[in-house]
Amino acid sequence: HDALPICLDKDTSGCLVVAKNDLTHQSLSAQFAERETEKTYLAVTQGIPRQERSTVFTHIGRHPVNRQKMAVVNPPGGKPSITDYEVLATDPATITALVLCQLHTGRTHQIRVHMLHVGTPLLGDPIYAKPQRQNTNTGRLMLHAWRLSFTHPATGKRMRFEAGIPPEYTPWLQLLPQPIATLIP
Repeated sequence: HDALPICLDKDTSGCLVVAKNDLTHQSLSAQFAERETEKTYLAVTQGIPRQERSTVFTHIGRHPVNRQKMAVVNPPGGKPSITDYEVLATDPATITALVLCQLHTGRTHQIRVHMLHVGTPLLGDPIYAKPQRQNTNTGRLMLHAWRLSFTHPATGKRMRFEAGIPPEYTPWLQLLPQPIATLIP
């Protein structure tokens, strides 16, 4: 293949794509820029989003004080950022939620910033939350790049990759009425 799914950085699990040559890179970059890729993430939030399903549309740019962070900023600052989310399961005992996120843009830390913006930071997030103060300790950032699809640059065939869901998600997956793969085809 000219494109391979591989692991993400140390904080986020799941899949992404890496181009092995310039032609593939150009094609994939164009697909991402034109929003022709599909990026589906699973997240666990501290707190339950007020809306079961919503679209978060903000501008994201560098945090005005802490340059290590990103933040929601007022236009014309930052870049437009769009995330659809849907609450799949909630755990009232821990006040947490399993959330499916679809990215329409690909800004740095987009899901982390958007979920914080709606008042429900991700569990285990060392940058945008205080994991030591959260009700549940998972030992990791609860963000997983579950599915990624794009058009193969050489064959034109639609490719879809799915990364196995880590065991830390099991408590929330068990709250679903049926297996997630059948719930979200």
